[in-house]
Amino acid sequence: MAARTKSAKDRPSYRCTECGWTTAKWLGRCPECQAWGTVEEFGGAPAVRTTAAGRVSTAALPIGQVDSRQATARSTGVGELDRVLGGGLVPGAVVLLAGEPGVGKSTLLLDVAAKAASDEHRTLYVTAEESASQVRMRADRIGAINDHLYLAAETDLSAVLGHLDAVKPSLLVLDSVQTVASPEIEGAPGGMAQVREVAGALIRASKERGMSTLLVGHVTKDGAIAGPRLLEHLVDVVLSFEGDRHARLRLVRGVKNRYGATDEVGCFELHDEGITGLADPSGLFLTRRDEPVPGTCLTVTLEGKRPLVAEVQALTVDSQIPSPRRTTSGLETSRVSMMLAVLEQRGRISSLGKRDIYSATVGGVKLSEPAADLAIALALASAASDTPLPKNLVAIGEVGLAGEVRRVTGVQRRLAEAYRLGFTHALVPTDPGKVPAGMKVTEVANMGDALRVLPRRSRAQAPQEDGVRR
Repeated sequence: MAARTKSAKDRPSYRCTECGWTTAKWLGRCPECQAWGTVEEFGGAPAVRTTAAGRVSTAALPIGQVDSRQATARSTGVGELDRVLGGGLVPGAVVLLAGEPGVGKSTLLLDVAAKAASDEHRTLYVTAEESASQVRMRADRIGAINDHLYLAAETDLSAVLGHLDAVKPSLLVLDSVQTVASPEIEGAPGGMAQVREVAGALIRASKERGMSTLLVGHVTKDGAIAGPRLLEHLVDVVLSFEGDRHARLRLVRGVKNRYGATDEVGCFELHDEGITGLADPSGLFLTRRDEPVPGTCLTVTLEGKRPLVAEVQALTVDSQIPSPRRTTSGLETSRVSMMLAVLEQRGRISSLGKRDIYSATVGGVKLSEPAADLAIALALASAASDTPLPKNLVAIGEVGLAGEVRRVTGVQRRLAEAYRLGFTHALVPTDPGKVPAGMKVTEVANMGDALRVLPRRSRAQAPQEDGVRR
């Protein structure tokens, strides 16, 4: 007798316990969330459904007749955050702010929540990681007390939605999306399914109410936003909060922005009284001296559209071990190594390979763009010859392995910022374009031309064992 063929109802189905992905065939690894051993049998195969045409919620209009006033941004009260957001918060927009633990995410958003609250616009701050009393203590410390700022400590999604009905806020701050869970979804808070459900429910509520929402997001040890990648696609704006916990500077970068550009950067200073925006942060990256010191060189880096003057420092000492040390802070080790090789081969400085070399930036700023190559090379050459560079000098340019100095983007903007801060001499690649009046600009084509800025008298007086071939 022929075996009876199983119907679709009889066939088993499998589902991932982490993200809820379903399939008719067992797999050892979930293709959706890449988790191993989470696909389990749970019932019959999913039925095949088709969707019929239904009623439309609003009629389609010619794009020229759509009212754009509903997307008008409202200021958050924090100018640096408004710069990154493109003017402020748009009603119905959902913003995801992610960063490492302790970088200052909660402090920044509590300050924003207090400044955005007013008679016409209530703000609801929901904390799922701390108690209400802990948040109140932080609010007292940073001066974030406002009668129109409401505070609740909840970890249940349904309770959060209940607070929205009671308070009817114009701005919701949730800290954080990974610690809130829905009782209707299986899994622990922070799991793929839970994060997707919580984010989806809050996004729907924001769009229906015209309420702006700020979500705090955790990051993994690799620096990526924790949770499903779908979370970044669902929200309107993704911001990255960066900074070294041992430094005062904090940067907010736009990773995704449906209402503005993504090349803006907001600068903040974190201190005991809270966090404040820095309209002119270049002072954090400079050391003011009466006389120049060997091994230091200034450059102008671009953080988004914003030019920042930064200082590169280098120190070379005789090595006491067979393998000399190479230590960097705020600079990419690979680029410093490249500059050392270029100086030795193209600049004819031979002593660098046998000495301990330390290079760093001032103020905790990180220089990763190639435009800082020339400043790094000059700082290393100045340290090797114990010769200070001229005062009020900035160096801008990318250095190739052949020793050539290449052009970089935004030279005119960089020179204008340097001149505004009082620097009168600049080394730049050839053809820099229009330069500020009153600023002496020297065009250099290769490292040989650049090294000529070192004073000749000082180089002649330097000891012969400094490694500079004459």
